[in-house]
Amino acid sequence: MLTEQERYMREALALAREAAAAGEVPVGCVIVREGEIVGRGRNRREEKQATASHAEMEAIAQANRRLGTWRLDDCELYVTLEPCPMCAGAILNARVRRVWYGARDEAMGACGGVTNLFMEQFPNRPALVGGVLAEECRTVLADFFASLRRDR
Repeated sequence: MLTEQERYMREALALAREAAAAGEVPVGCVIVREGEIVGRGRNRREEKQATASHAEMEAIAQANRRLGTWRLDDCELYVTLEPCPMCAGAILNARVRRVWYGARDEAMGACGGVTNLFMEQFPNRPALVGGVLAEECRTVLADFFASLRRDR
């Protein structure tokens, strides 16, 4: 039986796999409010040729539209890869209550991989839980990059 957190991370993993199929770095994100997914996102940087088209940014924008507010203080965010500084900043500004992530990002992670913005003295810092389905999240990323290397 899956935990609630694993169920939502599986939704994020499905989005990550969609991103991979589209040639994007496979990261997926869902935002949940009161047991309902109110925002979904996946990486679309190549598709949109836009730096900010990370999974978290897409999911936050969709949740903002759906809820009619920029404040996501009653929401939780699930993402397959530890957020980068840009996404961590958006999460802080959106006032997300809790962040659940899968794989740690030792290159760009801003929630412990390189630094942890959520430990700084910003107001409205989210609770942070890493390692949810971490192995599966890492495998999706590793398979994608192995495929890129093979194709070159």
